[in-house]
Amino acid sequence: MIAIGCDHAGYEMKKELISVLGAKGYEFKDSGCDGEKCDYPDIAEKVCEDVLSGGCEYGILICGTGIGMSIAANKVKGIRAALCTDCFSTKYTRLHNNANVMCMGARTMGTGLAAELAEIFLTTGFEGGRHQRRLDLIEKIEEC
Repeated sequence: MIAIGCDHAGYEMKKELISVLGAKGYEFKDSGCDGEKCDYPDIAEKVCEDVLSGGCEYGILICGTGIGMSIAANKVKGIRAALCTDCFSTKYTRLHNNANVMCMGARTMGTGLAAELAEIFLTTGFEGGRHQRRLDLIEKIEEC
């Protein structure tokens, strides 16, 4: 199960991703919004809670640029949210950073690229090894 959420700027992209990726067998928990104006930090918090609770394996957040969602999501302890804008960075944020939430901008990319990036994010595993040590260091920072 994938938690997905957006603000009003990302509503159309969210609907398209649910349709395209749903046809490939992915299941989604839609955490809003429904096209109405809303505050992106509220949506980011809902998606992050779904990921941390174990109810959803990953989260996808969409706003105008993806930046606001990534800032808000990264305030939640245990979340490693990455702004995904290209194939290489999206792949390596999973391989090296074990990101559990991806953020995208509906005003900065088309839905075709967004679907491609989401599939890369959802199918790429974490390498572990030396990268786990670095994630452990990040967790120590969260404790401050």
